[in-house]
Amino acid sequence: MNEDSERTTAPAPEPAAKPDSKTGASSFAAGGLARPRVPGHWIFLGPHGLRAGWSILAFAGLWFVLIGVFQVLVGPHLHLTGNQPIAPFTGLLLEGSQLVPVLIATAAMAMFEHRPVLFYGYQGSARVVRLISGIIWGFIAISAVVLVLRHLGYLSIEGRTLSGIAAVKYAWEWGGLFLLVGLTEESTFRGYVQFTITRGIGFWWGALLFAVLFGVVHGTNGGESPVGLIGAGAVGLIFCLSLWYTGSLWWAVGFHAAWDWGQSYFYGTADSGMVAQGHLFSEHAAGRALWSGGATGPEGSVIVFPLLAVVALLMWLWWGRRGQSPFAGSAWKPGLIGAVDSVRVQR
Repeated sequence: MNEDSERTTAPAPEPAAKPDSKTGASSFAAGGLARPRVPGHWIFLGPHGLRAGWSILAFAGLWFVLIGVFQVLVGPHLHLTGNQPIAPFTGLLLEGSQLVPVLIATAAMAMFEHRPVLFYGYQGSARVVRLISGIIWGFIAISAVVLVLRHLGYLSIEGRTLSGIAAVKYAWEWGGLFLLVGLTEESTFRGYVQFTITRGIGFWWGALLFAVLFGVVHGTNGGESPVGLIGAGAVGLIFCLSLWYTGSLWWAVGFHAAWDWGQSYFYGTADSGMVAQGHLFSEHAAGRALWSGGATGPEGSVIVFPLLAVVALLMWLWWGRRGQSPFAGSAWKPGLIGAVDSVRVQR
C-alpha cells in the first residue's frame, strides 16, 4: 500500500465528540469521566476529562519520577568522563534508561485516556516505508552538509579508521543505538505531548514550544554552541513538519537515527559535542566554528539552515501538494469539530 494512503486525523480540543462509527475509536474521554458538576471543575476538567495542560503535566511528572528511578538503577554502570569517546554499550544503557520511562509514561496516559498505546504517532499501515524513507533522507541530508563543508574547506576527512568485521560491528551497534535515540527523542518531544497540546492550543503553537524546548535540552551536551542549539530546534520543526504531513513519527525516527549515525559513525564527526568510540572515518574541523561547526560537529554550522530549508521544500513537494494534513483543522488553534478526535487508518 502506498504510504500516503494512511489517513490519521488530529486530536480535538475540548468540544464533545462521539466515537467514530467505522473505527470505534474513542473520544478524548480521559478515564471515561462524565461531565462534572463540582463548582470550578472547568479549571481541571472538560467534557472529555482532564484538560490538555494538566494531562501534559501528569505525563511529565510520571516521566520525571521514572527517569529518577532509572538513573539510580543504571547510573552506577555508566562511565562517562568529560568529552571522552562514548562506547556503544554505554550509549545503549544511557538511551535505554531514557526510552523506557517515556514509553511507560505514554502507555499509562494512553490507558487513562482509553486509547491504543501506539496512538500518539506510531499507528498506520506505512510504518516500515516511512521509517526506511526517513533513514534514506537523513543520511542524504547529513552527507550533503558534510560534503559542502569539505568542499568549502571547513572540514577535512582524513581517511578510514575501521575495516572488515570491526567496521560492520560498530556500524550495527551505532545503528541500533541511534534508532533508540530517534525513538526516545521523538516520543518525548513529539509523541504524547504534541498530540495532547494540539487539542489545547493548536498544532503549530505546540510544535514551536517543544522545538524550543528540544533546542534548550541539547544545551546539556558539553560541546553544544548557540548555533547548534538553534539548529537542534530547527531540526525539531522539520520533524514536526513530517508529523503534520503524515500523522506519523516513523519518518522522523528514521531521519533522526540516520542523521546521528552519519555524523557519529560514518563520517566520524562530533554530534552535539559527543564523539563516538569506533567510527568509520576520521576528520577535523577547520576555520571559524560558525561555519565549520567546531567542537559541536556539522550541525553546529550555519550551513545547516539552508539545507533544512531545502528539506522542508522537498517535503512540501512530496507530501504537501498531495493531500490535506491530518491536523489541518487544528493548525494554529484547537480543532473545532469533535469528530477530529477519532483516528481513521486505512489498513
